Amino acid sequence: MLYYQHYSFDLWLTLIKSNPDFKLQRAHFFQQNFNKTGKSVEEIDKLFRQVDGMCNAINEKTGKNIDADEMYLMVISLINGNSLSIDDIDYTALHLKMEDLLFKYPPQMYSAVTTEVLEHLKQKSGATFSLLSNTGYITGKSLRKVLALYGLDNYFDFQLYSDEVGMSKPNPEFFKTMLNNIDICNPDKDIPLKNIIHIGDNPKNDTQAADEMGISSLLINSNQTTILSLIS
Repeated sequence: MLYYQHYSFDLWLTLIKSNPDFKLQRAHFFQQNFNKTGKSVEEIDKLFRQVDGMCNAINEKTGKNIDADEMYLMVISLINGNSLSIDDIDYTALHLKMEDLLFKYPPQMYSAVTTEVLEHLKQKSGATFSLLSNTGYITGKSLRKVLALYGLDNYFDFQLYSDEVGMSKPNPEFFKTMLNNIDICNPDKDIPLKNIIHIGDNPKNDTQAADEMGISSLLINSNQTTILSLIS
């Protein structure tokens, strides 16, 4: 079968997915601690989804990145009808609490065969691997710990997160940053763009953006294709 010289992966809904219990407990925490207007857990969860969708759309349009602290402050502001002073928010403590909740209710592997596929590719292809991921409420720093939790970090030569580089997919500059890092990881190789593949679930942010860069691409999970297609 065809093997590539470098495999780039999206993270969310490609390798991992959210734990619904985390989102529920997050809404409970905000209801109990930042809720002067008496909103329900369901209303707060809806506001989290509203801010997430809005920020994703802005990031996709601008190619920049709205960070987790800004997103949490937007949610708190909406919960309280802009009546709660954000100066009163201890963001460091809030971040620590959110990370604590994250590891009590960690993200789940998207597929039971994900590790098997990565292991097969690593052994058979001799390729380098990387992650290219947009972030939201969960920072790249925390996501690195999530990958370590599942032992996935061992497969990747480097990880790029939008909050750490200040750019979001489908920004071509984000992909160029990946290409620069590929060159660093392969100092003695001249890798053609078509020998690099980016795998993700989002047609616009992943496959279309990769295709426009001249990189090979594969759409999985949001269609009828799974990660197993990489080794079948």
